[in-house]
Formats: sequence, structure tokens, C-alpha cells
Amino acid sequence: MNRDGCVDVGAFEGACQCGAVRYSVAPGPAKQTVCHCRMCQRATGNAFAPLMEVENDRITWAGYAKTFRSSNVAERGFCDECGTPIFYRRIGQDSTEFMVGTIDTEIDYRPVANHGIESRRGWVLELAGLTERETFFTEGEEIVSHQYEHGS
Repeated sequence: MNRDGCVDVGAFEGACQCGAVRYSVAPGPAKQTVCHCRMCQRATGNAFAPLMEVENDRITWAGYAKTFRSSNVAERGFCDECGTPIFYRRIGQDSTEFMVGTIDTEIDYRPVANHGIESRRGWVLELAGLTERETFFTEGEEIVSHQYEHGS
């Protein structure tokens, strides 16, 4: 793993939506980036992928992430049960880049770079200026989550 732009992070844990694939990462250096490339857009179903790269020897897995070789240089891990995209990994590298949305532990995520900017959607630059609100539901509506909750 190239350590340019890395920060030291504490231990953290994460999982897919259903909890079938879980992971924990020991403390150490991490690189925090955002990728806007077309493959990340398709793999996440989103405009970009917020990623946290860590060395493979610091990762402990519980459950098995299925992988899809998305190109000649990379594979992507996801849960075969619920479909959650979990990671991006260059073939033959000693590191894994986790999708930040799968991380359960509160972390100080501050990306140091934008990658794949040739595919960045123009409207992404305008997000910070939009009106904001918290999630809300219709009065009396009960939402029952079927997602895995860390610690339960």
C-alpha cells in the first residue's frame, strides 16, 4: 500500500446489510479517498465510492464476501445474500479498499483525494450547497429495519 496521504486510524469494524459478511480491522495507517470512475459508479449504484484503504494483514473476516473481477486489474467484494458492495481490491496488491458505508465504527473520515474525475458527475460539486434535513417518516408510520446492527 502506498502510504502517501495515509492517516493513523483506530480499530474499526463493518458489515453488509444482513450481517452475513463482517470484518474487523486492526489499528494502523489508512488512506481515505473518493472514486468517481465509471466502474465504481456501477459497482455501488451511486455517483461515487467513498473508500478506506488498509493493509490486508490487518483484516479479520467473519463470513465470506463473493468477488467479481470487474476488470483485468481489480476485483470487488460483495455479500452474496443481500448484495451490499463491501470492497474494491487491485489484483495482487497487499491492501483492500472498504466502502465507507459498510463501516460500523465511528471514524473520522476525511478523504485526501478524488480519483476517476474523468467520470465525476457535474452535480456532485453542488451537493454541499443544497438544503439539508434529517430523515423523516410519515406520522404514525413504523419502520422496522431488517439490516444487521453491529453489537446485536
